[in-house]
Amino acid sequence: MKKIYADGTAEVEFLKELSRRAGETDKKVTETVSAIIEDVKNNGDTAVNKYTLKFDGKLPEYYEVPRDVINDALTEADPDFVNALLNAQENIADFHNRQVEQGFINAKSDGVILGQRIRGLARVGLYVPGGTAAYPSSVLMNAIPAKIAGVKELIMVTPPLKDGTPNKDILVAGALCGVDRIFLAGGAQAISALAYGTETIPKCDKIVGPGNIFVATAKKLLYGVVDIDMIAGPSEILVLADETANPKFVSADLMSQAEHDKLASAIMVTTSEKLADETIKEINRQKEYLSRKEIIEKSLEDYGAIIITESREKAVEIANAIAPEHLEVLMENPMELLGSLDNAGSVFLGQYASEPLGDYYAGPNHVLPTSGTARFFSPLGVASFTKRSSYIYYTREALEKAKDDIILVAEKEGLTAHANAIKVRFE
Repeated sequence: MKKIYADGTAEVEFLKELSRRAGETDKKVTETVSAIIEDVKNNGDTAVNKYTLKFDGKLPEYYEVPRDVINDALTEADPDFVNALLNAQENIADFHNRQVEQGFINAKSDGVILGQRIRGLARVGLYVPGGTAAYPSSVLMNAIPAKIAGVKELIMVTPPLKDGTPNKDILVAGALCGVDRIFLAGGAQAISALAYGTETIPKCDKIVGPGNIFVATAKKLLYGVVDIDMIAGPSEILVLADETANPKFVSADLMSQAEHDKLASAIMVTTSEKLADETIKEINRQKEYLSRKEIIEKSLEDYGAIIITESREKAVEIANAIAPEHLEVLMENPMELLGSLDNAGSVFLGQYASEPLGDYYAGPNHVLPTSGTARFFSPLGVASFTKRSSYIYYTREALEKAKDDIILVAEKEGLTAHANAIKVRFE
């Protein structure tokens, strides 16, 4: 990993280079995905099956996974794995239950009634990667808040394995979380099916869940036809550390994100050059026994760095400028800094709040804004699966008090029909 001494210029140049990582999608990818979307829109299940055969190698035995297959997967699963998911589920549900919003009604003395209704979306589609990139934890993080929000029907799509069967770990997670229906379809074709509906896969109001560049591009192109969670970029972590941090912990946490993808970003900002040097040594030692060593090395070489700064205040300033997906604070009295850390998807405080704790278990959602979008986006949560409607009731007397103001503003805007809609009620 490169060392950068924060001098007002070097770190700025690095951040500019880092921002290019989340550049525009390759035109060929966009063209390919656009063609798939149009094909699925026009030809439904036939198109989905065509692309499943092309990209996944074999059509599955069944398009929709039968309920008995899902139940069998849960019954036959490793009990320790099921218990681990249940423990995580309990934590995730406890956290997200606290996010539930209530509607309100404001009945005024003049007869005016104002209010807001909040309810869950009717149907949500959950995309879950399959094969070697199967993440049961993502099922939990997406399905649990959806169910708490009151989503009426949760539809999962996931690619079949090469032999045409579903990934059983995904089925287990889906069964535990109450996913209503599961279909074996992946890629841009599955996203298109969720957006438009086919003869078999029902049309959804929103699509959530991670995927490769083709999935992400399909979600981006279909936004507006359907709502989506966010445009997710490569994974990233920023570790703020001082001389009290353990270099073994820092290096392990940096590599926990670097292993995701060669485009992943792992950065440490520290006030201690000694810690920087020890962390580099630890990375070189630990990576030798990690299965994704080559990915880690490429990620750290291209998008990793250790930024050395003179003060905690400057470290916080850099963290807010980067606005990372995951932000660890391995500094003395980390809670003191929490109020200053304004731009981060999720903040991990202290030596024992390692990032994987958030990925799998603690409770806060692991679907987080990336590529600096934590400046204005929030993590996935219960509110992501709800919609709000306001309502208004006025008596004649209440409207009469307001009519002159409304007519004046409407006529100022040149919208005489708006003004007339008020006037006619008092002629």
